[in-house]
Amino acid sequence: MQILNWHNLTETERKNALSRSPLVGDESLEKNVAVIVNKVKTEQDAALIAYNQQFDGVSLTELKLSAAQIDAACCRVNEDIKQAVAQAMDNIESFHLAQQFEPITVDTQVGVRCELRSEAIEKVGLYIPGGTAPLISTVMMLALPAKIAGCEQRILVSPPPINDAIVYAANACGITEIFQVGGAQAIAALAFGTESVPAVDKIFGPGNRYVTEAKRLVSQDSRCVVSIDMPAGPSEVLLIAEKEANPEFIAADLLSQAEHGPDSQVMLVTDCAALADDVNAALNRQLEALPRIDIAQQALESSRTILVSDMKEAALVSNRYGPEHLIIQTQTPRDLLTSIRAAGSVFLGAYTPESVGDYASGTNHVLPTYGYSRAVSSLSLADFSRRFTVQELTADGLLGLGETVMILAAAEQLDAHKNAVKLRLDSLSLQEGKAS
Repeated sequence: MQILNWHNLTETERKNALSRSPLVGDESLEKNVAVIVNKVKTEQDAALIAYNQQFDGVSLTELKLSAAQIDAACCRVNEDIKQAVAQAMDNIESFHLAQQFEPITVDTQVGVRCELRSEAIEKVGLYIPGGTAPLISTVMMLALPAKIAGCEQRILVSPPPINDAIVYAANACGITEIFQVGGAQAIAALAFGTESVPAVDKIFGPGNRYVTEAKRLVSQDSRCVVSIDMPAGPSEVLLIAEKEANPEFIAADLLSQAEHGPDSQVMLVTDCAALADDVNAALNRQLEALPRIDIAQQALESSRTILVSDMKEAALVSNRYGPEHLIIQTQTPRDLLTSIRAAGSVFLGAYTPESVGDYASGTNHVLPTYGYSRAVSSLSLADFSRRFTVQELTADGLLGLGETVMILAAAEQLDAHKNAVKLRLDSLSLQEGKAS
């Protein structure tokens, strides 16, 4: 990877050093995705079937997997994968069960009660990337929280032909509606609905730049009412390391993200030039053994190492970048954790590779990318629910609060607001007069 010294860079050069892959942000992307979205909206299943043939080379007449197809796929999965899925599910379920919402009730003053409640989103669509890397783990990351939250309809989509292990994991997580469709067209189907694919209230799941753009477009489309989990696109990692860190470990962690796709990005931030050189040497050695070497090499072309003066500055660079994954390989990583302000998920210490979070530690691997971690949180159980407030006033409560509301309403020149309170106060005054 290219090695850059942070102190030798101008402000413009620093901005460029922290920029994402040039494959992201293609000017033609929005137009191309908009064409796909509009075609699915108008032609529905016919468009999905045509795109399956065009993009995936798969000819289908039925998009939804039957119960028999699901059973057959599950039978073809070997026992090792089933056991691994079971252990990962246990950890993911444990962590997300602990996130269950507890209603809040507060009497803000006498006779004024305020509540915060939560209800599951009824219909959710779960996008599972397939193609060159069928993400079995993403099934668990989405399907288990949706189930725990109590979402009534949980629809899974993935590019055809769907990997048997994806089907098995979906079935194990309680998913019964599985559709063989991927890419931007799958997002459009979930947003607008087709003859086969039901429209949903919210779409979840990571994907390539086409999927990410499609999610953005449908969430802003006035023709449908659908929300999305977050901007979750091509994978990225930033690794902070001191001179004592193991260069082989670092290289392995960087490559574990680089192999996701050519538009993935990996960054190393260190205070040691010798370590940077050692990591580059380790990258070259480990690359040769990877089946996905071509993909990883393309990702490394848009990746770089940044030399800083100390770990305090490393944290500043990391916060400015806002990585999806942040790995801290220092002798006392928790000391640096207190300085971290922007990261989707953080991995502390030499023995916490990013891979454990991707699969089985229990945390969710659906995370914000492109620097959105500065404002967007990692996926959690709360994302599968909607929160709403409740207020209830007694007559005494309105008597104690009404004057304040009327003064503020009058100041805003909203007389109807003021009148809604005044009528009630006048009624209460009249009742009191009759009682006396």
